[in-house]
Amino acid sequence: MSSPDLSLLPAAARQPAADPRARRRRAAAWLGAFALACACPAVAPAAVALGAPFPKLAPSDLTGGALPATSGKVVLVDFWASWCAPCKASFPAYAKLFADYAARGLVIVAVSVDENTAAYAAFVQRFRPPFAALHDRQQLLVRAVNVPAMPTCYLVGRDGRVRFVHAGFHGTDTERELRREIDALLAERR
Repeated sequence: MSSPDLSLLPAAARQPAADPRARRRRAAAWLGAFALACACPAVAPAAVALGAPFPKLAPSDLTGGALPATSGKVVLVDFWASWCAPCKASFPAYAKLFADYAARGLVIVAVSVDENTAAYAAFVQRFRPPFAALHDRQQLLVRAVNVPAMPTCYLVGRDGRVRFVHAGFHGTDTERELRREIDALLAERR
């Protein structure tokens, strides 16, 4: 078995190791990561752009609970998955947002894209969100929106149009931005 050409690998992967097998394992890991990065398509832009109407939330497409009334409300639609670490951090922040803004007209609908219903249910059981956490089991909504990353949330104005998009969740920075944006949307006249 011949050794692979390691000259194209980053310097860290080419550093000598005490054990030649460790060096080969490290090189193989880098090559595997590189191959995976090359094989994965680029992240496509979201199909629902700023200012565009957000697709209708259909109770027949979303399971796991009642879909709250959204007409005339400011709506935060969050796409998440049970395997997503930032999603686990976002749920407590969304619970605080819901507690602070629901009485003023904010609705939060968290949409799971999990293919595994049991994984979705376990996540909801663990976090017990005070807002709607529904399951897009057939992935109809996530495909219509073409969500770019997990999590991604869309802030929709009272007019049903997307006003803000947050790809990823970055802790207090994202929460602070969401509060500023929600305040602005709630202050707008109908």
